[in-house]
Amino acid sequence: MKIVYYTDQLYLHGGIERVLANKVNYWVNEKKIETHIITSEQKGNPPCYNIDDKVIFHDLGINYNRKLSYYHPQNFIKVPKHFFTLKKKIKEINPDIIVICNFAFDFYFIPYILPRITKIKEFHSSRYFENISRNNCKSLLKKLNFRLNDYIESKYHYLALLTEDEKPYYYSNNTVVIPNPLSTYPEKTTELNAQKVISAGRIAPVKGFENLILAWEIVAEKFPDWTLEIYGNGEKEYINELQNQINYKQLQNQIILCGSTNNIEEKMMNASIYAMSSHTECFPMVLLESLACGLPAVSFDCPNGPRNIITDNIDGLLVERGNIKKFAEALIKLIEDETLRKKMSKKGRENIKRLMPDNVMNIWLNLFKSNLSS
Repeated sequence: MKIVYYTDQLYLHGGIERVLANKVNYWVNEKKIETHIITSEQKGNPPCYNIDDKVIFHDLGINYNRKLSYYHPQNFIKVPKHFFTLKKKIKEINPDIIVICNFAFDFYFIPYILPRITKIKEFHSSRYFENISRNNCKSLLKKLNFRLNDYIESKYHYLALLTEDEKPYYYSNNTVVIPNPLSTYPEKTTELNAQKVISAGRIAPVKGFENLILAWEIVAEKFPDWTLEIYGNGEKEYINELQNQINYKQLQNQIILCGSTNNIEEKMMNASIYAMSSHTECFPMVLLESLACGLPAVSFDCPNGPRNIITDNIDGLLVERGNIKKFAEALIKLIEDETLRKKMSKKGRENIKRLMPDNVMNIWLNLFKSNLSS
């Protein structure tokens, strides 16, 4: 068997990149499967996560301008080169399976490149809000665009979704549900005695860090000795807005924007609570990793991921989406009660075992094999 994973880049920290690194390392080390990664704009950068030398890299060098729309002339003119360069590379590798990880303009033409090869399109974000927009859409042009996307999706052999909750938002009968596997299950866990809460992710408005800051303002009044650390890189304008918000609230000594880290596990081991303030998530890796490290989590019950990972009041606390006061109260509850933190820590470690790599990757392997024999 020969597998190709296709994405735009692997040099920026993010959940897709982390999951992809874990998967390719598993295939080459645990199953001895020849595995390739094709990128369209790696730009000579090394991968941000460790990837085994046995994984074979290819970069197409298309290099779209990410600040512009794909339909902008500067980008659209590159589409023919993209199509033919990708087709040539796939012919050269001759894989049995292609897994498409990202979502970009190439979504529209990949199904038509060597149709005999099984192509699986992964979706890593929730369509909850998009579906609301679709149902309320009045624009004929937008309606046609939704229909076009439905048609293209039907041309992939499979659409891989992360949760059952997402299935109603897709309009073809080729969906499969496969969750993300754990990237780590450390032998040791956090001791839960640090006066620290952490959060991590791409620094972008969808992550709702502005609400986390508002919640921490409430927490800080009662627990001024506790700190909140936020890890990740992202949109500079949004990062500046968050820092200005922190400065305005005079919380500079209690909330720290730490930038990205290559060792989030180490940071989790030195914390006592994980906080997730996202407006929407699908199956966030950092939430899985926090439970594996023994960190109880507080999360907004946002569509559609956290409820599929956290069991409310068992290994974490789910809070009504957008309710900042309740979010602060949940953090305070765990800060005040070390016994509860330890109880949830133990339960989280037990519950997350269902997502150990062998359990999840065998689902993928069975799917791959079923197409080889069909």
